[in-house]
Amino acid sequence: METENSGRPIHGRYLGVDYGDARTGLAVSDVGGMLAGARTVIRAGGMRGMAVEVAAAAEREGAVRIVIGLPKNMDGSEGFRAQAVRSFAAILSGLTEIPIDFSDERLTTCEANRYLQDGGAGGRRRKEVVDALSAQIILQDYLDREKRFSAPSTKNSAKE
Repeated sequence: METENSGRPIHGRYLGVDYGDARTGLAVSDVGGMLAGARTVIRAGGMRGMAVEVAAAAEREGAVRIVIGLPKNMDGSEGFRAQAVRSFAAILSGLTEIPIDFSDERLTTCEANRYLQDGGAGGRRRKEVVDALSAQIILQDYLDREKRFSAPSTKNSAKE
């Protein structure tokens, strides 16, 4: 697979994952890796069941990379939820050859809830959508960060 200097595939869909014990939100990027869109929420029994479902979704979508939100504490440290996500990722990596990355997901659920509240989605509808929207935010943040770090320098190098 062709990669840029960052190791990021040049073209292909990325699958964003907001892992949860009961529900896991999924988002998918466009083939160019520019825009993320919320896809669905999956429910499966246990961590392994969820990993099987995510691996299957990644295959269906033709994903070239899986990006999992890593819940960090506000000070940047990792707690028990981050360890659960890392355990999930370890199981998932045994089920697929697709590379897996993590993306800091601090405050994404709060941001998703705010978007939905501002848009008038309430109650049960919000619960059904918030995890997929969180996955979209996680994936879009990752894509934006990768674009910034892989963008060519804007300095004029002709004056050497």
